[in-house]
Amino acid sequence: MKKIGLLPRIIIAIGLGILIGMIAPDKLVRLFATFNSLFGNFLGFVIPLIIIGFIAPGIGSLGRGAGKLLGWTAAIAYISTIGAGLLAFFTAKTLYPSLLSNLSLTEFADPEKALAKAFFSIEMTPIMGVMSALLISFIIGIGVAAIKGDTLLKIVNDFRDIVQLLIEKVIIPLLPVHIFGIFANMTKAGQVGPILSVFAKVFVMIIALHLLYLLVQYMVAGSVQQKNPLKMLKTMSPAYFTALGTQSSAATIPVTLKNAKKIVKKERVADFATPLLATIHLSGSTITLVSCAMAVMFMQGQSYSFVTFFPFILMLGITMVAAPGVPGGAVMAAIGLLESMLGFGPSMTALMIALYLAQDSFGTACNVTGDGAITAIVDRINKKDSSEEVKAVEAV
Repeated sequence: MKKIGLLPRIIIAIGLGILIGMIAPDKLVRLFATFNSLFGNFLGFVIPLIIIGFIAPGIGSLGRGAGKLLGWTAAIAYISTIGAGLLAFFTAKTLYPSLLSNLSLTEFADPEKALAKAFFSIEMTPIMGVMSALLISFIIGIGVAAIKGDTLLKIVNDFRDIVQLLIEKVIIPLLPVHIFGIFANMTKAGQVGPILSVFAKVFVMIIALHLLYLLVQYMVAGSVQQKNPLKMLKTMSPAYFTALGTQSSAATIPVTLKNAKKIVKKERVADFATPLLATIHLSGSTITLVSCAMAVMFMQGQSYSFVTFFPFILMLGITMVAAPGVPGGAVMAAIGLLESMLGFGPSMTALMIALYLAQDSFGTACNVTGDGAITAIVDRINKKDSSEEVKAVEAV
């Protein structure tokens, strides 16, 4: 199974879950539900550790960057990520009432009553709440950047490596089993048909939004660079298709960097911006997370508003900083926000993970391809700043 990519494993897990759910006796389904309960509790325990492990070293490292160029790159990446979230929100709010109109909301009003119960459950209380973990992460990250001390930075970087290893070796391998159990349980409860219908419709909408947002990004980049945006997008297409296979922005950096240098005037800007953007620019992932979260809430019959989602989108842009270069890293970093800000329960979180991972590679492809557009914009800003500095020196 290790030779099979995560997406095929997720698809196999969903298919087997539906098949087993149709024929398995109740006790077997309850066994799967027991595993889901244990895994879900463990995931809840790990969430604060994931938040601290991602955010603290990410902010600490960013704070040591190259001054103005770092500031512009981070600001544009954050604006792009927020813009992607807003696009997803307003599109989903407009389309979901008609796109998902065939769903019976009462069917999902309280899925816990229909699903099989676990034989037993083990309480795994997190060491702190999500907001506490966020605050600690900000304090440590900003503090490390301010004091410029290497000892604490090394500690938080080592802790990040431990958390990343936990995700790579434990959580990600067990996720297909978790999703298998969820779909077996939902099939037994008669809920899987409408949910698969949601998967298909949301999947198509998300891919369309990815492509639309890439076009917008490159129209902006093309206008500032005075180049044909479609040609720039074509130049970056190898990075898109590479990311479909790697499902990792970090693993795609060599291809992204190689092609980004072809659309900028100063290669040193690409050398600086591209690796940085691989960890802080997640427009495709944000589109996916917002769209999937709203779909899950729609299935549950829960209302959503701009007032609720805008703070969630703003926090996503920060929480996903330095999410690990492994498949599913963004949704792992976002789980805490889903639970604390949107009120997601275990079943909703499991559905969210399944929805997200089903198209994770496309979100990553959108992320890395958009990195080229932002690199081009930063290159233009850097050129303008350099020109102004030269004029100032000449004036003196």
